[in-house]
Amino acid sequence: MSLSRRSFVQTVGVGTAGLWITSRGREGSLFAQGIQPVQGPAPSIILSSNENPLGTHKDVLAAIRTSAFPEAGRYPFATAAEVTALVAKKHGVKPENVLLGCGSTQLLRTCTHVFTTKTAGLVAAIPAYEECADYARLMGHPITGVKLRPSDLKMDLDALQQASKGAGLVFYCNPNNPVATAISGSDTRTYLSTLMKASPSTTVLVDEAYFEYGTMPGYETMIPLAVDNPRVVVARTFSKCFGMAGIRIGFAIGHKDTIAKMAAWDGVGDINVMALEGAKAALAVPDAWVTAEQKRNEAARSFTQKWFADRGYTPTDSQTNFMFINVKRPAREFRDACLKEGVLIGRDFPPYEKTHVRISVGSMEEMQKAVQVFEHALSQPAKAA
Repeated sequence: MSLSRRSFVQTVGVGTAGLWITSRGREGSLFAQGIQPVQGPAPSIILSSNENPLGTHKDVLAAIRTSAFPEAGRYPFATAAEVTALVAKKHGVKPENVLLGCGSTQLLRTCTHVFTTKTAGLVAAIPAYEECADYARLMGHPITGVKLRPSDLKMDLDALQQASKGAGLVFYCNPNNPVATAISGSDTRTYLSTLMKASPSTTVLVDEAYFEYGTMPGYETMIPLAVDNPRVVVARTFSKCFGMAGIRIGFAIGHKDTIAKMAAWDGVGDINVMALEGAKAALAVPDAWVTAEQKRNEAARSFTQKWFADRGYTPTDSQTNFMFINVKRPAREFRDACLKEGVLIGRDFPPYEKTHVRISVGSMEEMQKAVQVFEHALSQPAKAA
């Protein structure tokens, strides 16, 4: 049964729904403005926004300095076409199957605008990355939230299947931000196949922002399926593995007709030449560098998750560059305690804000320092939630 925003609020509670729909934050923005919510030093270790702690690849920075600045006085259309062709070649598709965006954020908004209406709304897990829900709310389109499986905090595909019938767009965040869990390729294809038969007018947006960090057996991209199926779109970004969060460029891959619909609404004019030149360089980065980044992240992630698990604090099965952990106390309480000692972690994520925190994976050195702060924060008795 599809729920309007009002009935959704009534179902899960005003506080939870309002925060889920509108809480998308820029975790570091307070510090950029010199504002701190608690007393203490400015954060020396930032583990709040799922960025690559090593930063942007040197070849990307060099390309921006040498190639982008001289073209700053020109509109980016020619370079956008070149990058589109390079993305297509990298993923074995045609340029007509690719649409660039100002980060994947622009592409998520575009899908929400193009594929939802006031009668065919948005369906997404609770919680999930909120961009689509934010935009659907802004347009007054219905939003249906589907709770995660309580056992492992993975998307409940049976419940999602029922909720998705008649929807305009399903936001399928895989791996899911903020809980870090992922669904296998075979289970995803089964969900999509069943949904297409039951609700042939529904489009599914598969967000693979953290694809490079997935390590579980059976996790797969849906790009091959999206190219052939006009009701499936895959979104990717250079923000995570490639360390280009501040440069803002991503891409969508899908059927040529679907990409054409999206491009007709919102083309590539918002992408700047710095991002485009950076993307060109990133696409040329050797595969060995990507493999090394994956291994670095996995090592630091495994170290930190084991540290928590050994002390009785359960993390989810993370397939990302962040982790979601039951610290048995309100997130704000733990976050404030960490911030007093210079470590910034993620914001609240309803409906788990009374028990769970999201912690981005920094470098191994950062995580080794951070767990000492976590130890001190967890040594304090938890206050009543």
